[in-house]
Amino acid sequence: MAQGKIIVIVAPSGTGKSTLIKKLKADKPELLESVSYTTRSPREGEENGVHYNFVSEEEFLAMKDEDGFLEWAKVHGNYYGTGKKFVESQLESGAYLLFDLDVQGTDSFKSFFAEKANVIFIAPPSVEVLEQRLKGRGTETQDSLNLRLENAKKELQRKDDYDYCVVNDDLDRAYAELIRVVEGILK
Repeated sequence: MAQGKIIVIVAPSGTGKSTLIKKLKADKPELLESVSYTTRSPREGEENGVHYNFVSEEEFLAMKDEDGFLEWAKVHGNYYGTGKKFVESQLESGAYLLFDLDVQGTDSFKSFFAEKANVIFIAPPSVEVLEQRLKGRGTETQDSLNLRLENAKKELQRKDDYDYCVVNDDLDRAYAELIRVVEGILK
């Protein structure tokens, strides 16, 4: 059977990554999204096992110690990781896997999978627009907003390090570019 394919979408917080991924999954149901593990608390509307596998820090660290993650990172004070068994079994079965990762996780994936991991970076049109989007969410404290903006500035310096870069200056235009890139990868 043909080996599966990996598509990683990486972006700073507030770039519209989740919105773009939601549209992509609706149009490309053959993309199977891996559900990451995290120690952060669920946000309103998030379901365990659907949006994330929500676990305690103790559970997460035990999985890490047992080499249960392909990648893991501590981001914004919480742990995030991608379970190894699920990914390896899906790739062997020929599945098309979609990952929503941060820069640290993406680097781990590229290190582990090399050219098998096709990485698409979603960039905001500017840091100022990104700040407006994050403030508009209404979910951030001033401290968490500042932390996300500082992290975003560092992550944006990496946008040309990956296979593709899509600037989300207009959602419809950015989505058209994203779907074109994904269709090219899946050929």
